Amino acid sequence: MGNTCCFLCGCIDQASVGVVERWGRFERLAPPGFHFFNCLAGQCLAGVLSTRIHSLDVRIETKTKDNVFVQLVCSIQYRIVKQNADDAFYELANPREQIQAYVFDVVRAIVPRMALDELFEQKGEVAIAVLEELEKVMGAYGYCIEHILMVDIIPDDTVRRAMNEINAAQRLQLASVYKGEAEKVLQVKRAEADAEAKYLGGVGVARQRQAITDGLRENILEFSHKVAGTSAKEVMDLIMITQYFDTIKDLGNSSKNTTVFIPHGPGHVRDIGDQIRNGLMEASCAQIDEQ
Repeated sequence: MGNTCCFLCGCIDQASVGVVERWGRFERLAPPGFHFFNCLAGQCLAGVLSTRIHSLDVRIETKTKDNVFVQLVCSIQYRIVKQNADDAFYELANPREQIQAYVFDVVRAIVPRMALDELFEQKGEVAIAVLEELEKVMGAYGYCIEHILMVDIIPDDTVRRAMNEINAAQRLQLASVYKGEAEKVLQVKRAEADAEAKYLGGVGVARQRQAITDGLRENILEFSHKVAGTSAKEVMDLIMITQYFDTIKDLGNSSKNTTVFIPHGPGHVRDIGDQIRNGLMEASCAQIDEQ
């Protein structure tokens, strides 16, 4: 691999090691560089081994403790030890198949003792067990196992769909709980806001009515003092008639209102005035009683 040789010389590339034989028997290891070989003495370059790290992906199908068939993808990174390259050259005809066989043996001995969830959680332990077994076996043949990675765990398609549905159902249930809590908070806040709005509206109406009452009282007193010979009742009737016509004018000028039917006549104006006077008198009596 990556070597150039002739009858008398050969070149060995960097990250490689050559195996030199004499009369078909191993003699020595040749480091990278240019080498002379005595062909008349039976010396020759039997082969060249790469000392680079190689990667082997192994796909294993097995069954878990809860009877779920899974496929495991295991990546083994290995290399040849330079000092023991002769063992790697002469002992194993196909090291990749040897490594693959041991990986199958170890994985199929460990995984059936684990449930599917445990396998996902403890896949590193499976990789460590495979590494220990391969180091013990392949070290005798001149190979060093650098790393073992459990790349993927692939359950059966039906199992994966079932797991996804279970996860989706759990998340939907949790989302429903959060949604219910949010709606509860929203309804509480809406009720609190409605109660606060009604309270403030009531305060505003009370203040408005108090202001109207105070204004009417001041207008009646001022008009009575300035115009001689007028009574409070006459002034109140005049103010009521004025406000009555102002209200009808506002209803007519408003573009948002449709047809409005209201009773109209001097008698209704008198009734409104009587109601307001009665209210003022009751308020005055209440103030006197409090005093």
